[in-house]
Amino acid sequence: MEGDGEYIFPTDTKYVGEIRDGKFHGKGVLYFTNGSKYDATWEEGIAIDGSFFFPDGLEYRDKNWDYCDGYDRRFYTERCFGFIPPGETQLTNVHPPPVIPDGCYDCADGFYDPKIRVITTYTGEFLRN
Repeated sequence: MEGDGEYIFPTDTKYVGEIRDGKFHGKGVLYFTNGSKYDATWEEGIAIDGSFFFPDGLEYRDKNWDYCDGYDRRFYTERCFGFIPPGETQLTNVHPPPVIPDGCYDCADGFYDPKIRVITTYTGEFLRN
């Protein structure tokens, strides 16, 4: 493989970008099935510089992280677009929120059930422990 291309992994993660000698090389983006992405510069299949973005667009930073730091507990979408109208409560980062099963927590790509320590998709399929 050589040039600009697209590669889809068995997990449905997709790479779109430059390829040289069958390896990711140059600018390219990994698109994950949950909506997140990793935009990077690659050298012979190894990411040398890049940024990870969560499904809602929030960029991960390993230093100077100012999101959800104890002083500002707003969801990322609330920081970007403001609060929803008075009287409504935003329980998740999605509006309107999915119906959260009793005793479970929304974790951006599904529900976490602390009793069985499992995360399932919003449709009930197993995601991870």
